[in-house]
Amino acid sequence: MSGAVVGEVPAEAGGLAAVAVGPWQLARRRLLRNRVALAMAVLLLVIVVLCLCAPLYADHVAHTDPFRSNVSGTTIVNGKPVPVMKSSTQGLGLGVTPIGPTWDIHHYFLGADEQGRDVAARLLYGGRNSLLIGTSAALITCFLALLVGGVAGFFGGIVDGILSRLLDVVWAFPVYLLAISLSTVLIARGLSFGPIHLTSGSLLLPIAIIGLVYIPYVARPIRGEVLSIRRREFVEAAIGLGASNWRLLWSDVLPNVITTAIVLFPLMLAIDMLTEAALSFLSIGVQEPNASWGTIILDGQDVLYTRPAVALAPGIAIALTVLALNVLGDGIRDALDPRAKLRRTEP
Repeated sequence: MSGAVVGEVPAEAGGLAAVAVGPWQLARRRLLRNRVALAMAVLLLVIVVLCLCAPLYADHVAHTDPFRSNVSGTTIVNGKPVPVMKSSTQGLGLGVTPIGPTWDIHHYFLGADEQGRDVAARLLYGGRNSLLIGTSAALITCFLALLVGGVAGFFGGIVDGILSRLLDVVWAFPVYLLAISLSTVLIARGLSFGPIHLTSGSLLLPIAIIGLVYIPYVARPIRGEVLSIRRREFVEAAIGLGASNWRLLWSDVLPNVITTAIVLFPLMLAIDMLTEAALSFLSIGVQEPNASWGTIILDGQDVLYTRPAVALAPGIAIALTVLALNVLGDGIRDALDPRAKLRRTEP
């Protein structure tokens, strides 16, 4: 992605004039031609905006507290007050069943869970935490992988051997087993590191756990890319001119491998969100009173047959978000690939 690309644009006289097009500008043009990727970007933006508006929805639209039990409360359906928790009509009629979706945006749009909490409001609040954890963990993964993979591939020798073996140790563990093991220990005891103390309910714990376990999956392709760039002519020319190692890393290697990290970021974000949902479903991810899409699925497990919307709503949200991120990631990869062919657009 370094240097300029010579492209052809129509001249005023009707001919063709060669112009220099920057690589990032060329990538932007390619991405804007990919309508499917743009549609997924819009979908992702809509999901993010809706989740960010969770407090506005809960306070000013639904007028509910999604984190407080409301088993004895009432709501309005078709202009009439009805209990949030209805008496069970199955078997002996014992127990209660949460109200189902009313499709009224002001009154339990997606129904209630077993504690009488508004599922729609919790869905938006849970999306905020899921997106926050996934984005933060993906940033940690890509940054540390860029650092480790870049240093290992550029310096080689003992440095590469030590860092590669450390990555192999992490790689040897099944990723979910490693994440579950770390979560079980850290969520139960918290984490203390010098003046920093993280309690079991802190969102920083799942962020750190998920961000660390996926480092080898990003560091390895970056290391391979750096090994390839290290042998190219422009790097050897810079070495011949007396450039220092850190200048080579910053000026010549990093601009050429940063695109790999950018391409992998949306894919890692999708994987991190799935991992967070799995950990939270197992009660070793996001802890009460916080919520995430994984914890909401767990809440809906016991009422799956009577009120499936409780579990289906966050499941659909996860599926749409992951789909958007994967398609957008593919579009970014095609746009940043210097060997990609420009698609011809028909009038």
